[in-house]
Amino acid sequence: MALHRDIFWVGKQWTVTGAGIQAVDQRLRGVLDIDLARLWDDDLVQSRRAKPGVNAADFDKALTVARERFPQTPVPDPIVAQLEALGAIETPVASPVVPAMKLRAEGQLARFLPQWRIRR
Repeated sequence: MALHRDIFWVGKQWTVTGAGIQAVDQRLRGVLDIDLARLWDDDLVQSRRAKPGVNAADFDKALTVARERFPQTPVPDPIVAQLEALGAIETPVASPVVPAMKLRAEGQLARFLPQWRIRR
């Protein structure tokens, strides 16, 4: 897998990107990469750290930077989710009112506004 376009930190062997932790060496084809969703999975992290040839200090630094950059999202409780689905717990409802359309052409020159036409 190629490196993600958003690169936040580059080490000797590891990078922190928008996709998670990725190996700098692209000949590995993403075998050792850790996705953002699995960044907090300690079993996966320990298995990657235990692989032969992994620079542990660089990996630990990448893991620290990635976990600071992408904090862990709380996992919703499945029981609470079921109660909300059944309607036993009331959840706040967003306002169903659609905002009114606003004309944003005031104070602008007409020649710089985008033109539109209705075709028949």
